[in-house]
Amino acid sequence: MSPFNLETCARPNILALEPYRCARDDYKDDGTNILLDANENAYGPPVAQNLATGSGSPGPELDLLGLHRYPDPHQRDLKQLLCSLRTTHAHTSKLLTPDNLCVGVGSDEAIDALLRCFCVPGRDRILVCPPTYGMYSVSAQVNDVGLVKIPLLPAPTFAIDVPRVLETLSSEPNIKIIYLCSPGNPTGSLLVKEDIQKVLEHPTWNGVVVVDEAYIDFAPDSASLAEWVNEWPNLVVMQTLSKAFGLAGIRLGAAFTSPPIARLLNSLKAPYNISSPTSALASYALGPDGLKVMRTNKERLIQQRERLVAELPQIPGVGKLAGGESSNFLLYEMLDKEGKPSNETALKVYKRLAETKGVVVRFRGKEHGCEGCLRITVGTEEEVTRFLAALREALKEVRGE
Repeated sequence: MSPFNLETCARPNILALEPYRCARDDYKDDGTNILLDANENAYGPPVAQNLATGSGSPGPELDLLGLHRYPDPHQRDLKQLLCSLRTTHAHTSKLLTPDNLCVGVGSDEAIDALLRCFCVPGRDRILVCPPTYGMYSVSAQVNDVGLVKIPLLPAPTFAIDVPRVLETLSSEPNIKIIYLCSPGNPTGSLLVKEDIQKVLEHPTWNGVVVVDEAYIDFAPDSASLAEWVNEWPNLVVMQTLSKAFGLAGIRLGAAFTSPPIARLLNSLKAPYNISSPTSALASYALGPDGLKVMRTNKERLIQQRERLVAELPQIPGVGKLAGGESSNFLLYEMLDKEGKPSNETALKVYKRLAETKGVVVRFRGKEHGCEGCLRITVGTEEEVTRFLAALREALKEVRGE
């Protein structure tokens, strides 16, 4: 018999790990479902639309015959496109350059890289503000890094509890990173720039402030703080092409930060972490034709977001908008017969929508401050029409009306 014992050989924190639960873990795409659960861009990537319609340029130049060669390990041309997009001079007169960037496999690579860069396993900790993106805590556990939670202020603002955060950073030892999500997931609320600045101005704390801006393109113009990294040596702003750009399938993320932190992140990343097809598709999406299509699709989604805000309250059993309107999703309460937000009602509606109506949303009722809430991704006009009708039916059935 082999002496191998998984329970004693594997790291205890990995054995105890509860993996991140993806939107598709419960209900998968069967080709007919409307998927309003993962905050994807239902209009798809600009690449596919230009190729399908023959409009604009002929599309990205994919060198399929060059796939036997490793990709560019530095991606400075791609980084410059990202810098050009995010240099708005709304927050600083300084220019972003490729030296401000590390690109990786989605934002998740940056989340993990920052932990490995700044946190000593078994000693250091991070601070998160629930309700928030679950990968911060999962990555912390993978890296054997402790977790400190300071909840956001209650709905509908879901703002940073600045006094408690500052007090915690002053009194709790070994907190190296604070992860902030703006616009928040699942809240959809944009954090106040001045609140983030107060954290950055902490007089004694030696740590890194990370602002996750995955949904920033759905927020008001100039909301991104990416260029602000030139004013703060310990600020990191993460972004992705998975949302507004409709390119979740290529898994391209970016971390804007000061050149010294960027050098550390680039030193510890895998040497060829961005594939040649990913680089080509991302570069096209960030070029003139790609940006034009992205902005058109963004406006179409914002119109549907406004439609949902107007029409959802007219459905019996739908409660308040629990969060903000700065993303491509909305967080709404589901009410029981007594008119109170109810996890039981929300969960039944969630299951009934998916299993009998072919509409998949996300149950978020177990998140802090999200009692009875469903998170609804904004879809196309046709998808929103079908969702509204399905939700009306599902609530009527669940509530016995």
